[in-house]
Amino acid sequence: MTRTAILFSAPSGSGKTTIIKRLLQYFDCFEFSISATSRKPREGERDGVDYYFLSPDEFESRVRDGQFLEWEEVYAGTRYGTLKSEIDRICDRDRVVIFDVDVNGGINIKRYFGDDALAIFVMPPSIEVLEQRLRSRGTESEESIQKRLGRSAKELEEAPRFDTTIVNDDLDRAVEQTKRTIEAFLKNRQ
Repeated sequence: MTRTAILFSAPSGSGKTTIIKRLLQYFDCFEFSISATSRKPREGERDGVDYYFLSPDEFESRVRDGQFLEWEEVYAGTRYGTLKSEIDRICDRDRVVIFDVDVNGGINIKRYFGDDALAIFVMPPSIEVLEQRLRSRGTESEESIQKRLGRSAKELEEAPRFDTTIVNDDLDRAVEQTKRTIEAFLKNRQ
């Protein structure tokens, strides 16, 4: 059983999910860790594919039962977390676990995996670009955008706690730089 993880963290709107989707085309040993959340699905999202959608009560019950590797109430009333069973499912298949998590979750997962994980922080080119990306999604209310921007300023301060930082000012360049970083990490693990 392999125990290797690549984790991506960034402020919302930095492009980490887009980078991960591109990288999945290059690395056939990767398997995406599906996070659990207490929020309702957005249009087009599917349970067990995009997230494990849990009711707030079910999420709380699993927290009490110790079923989460890490979890956090990212926004008031909305929790996200990583189920231990999800990690076991992927590692039992000798796959490299890929995480797309908030910054605090990334710090906690890195602590759990230690040197078996490469922690990548995806940095937006600026707060202004970040705001533009959030607005262009068309999925957020003004209040939600302001909350995310406020949280982003704090998250950017955590970048030094990660193994490497990738600035996503040009998507193709960010993907290529991330790909090379991962290849070097995996080569050193052989």
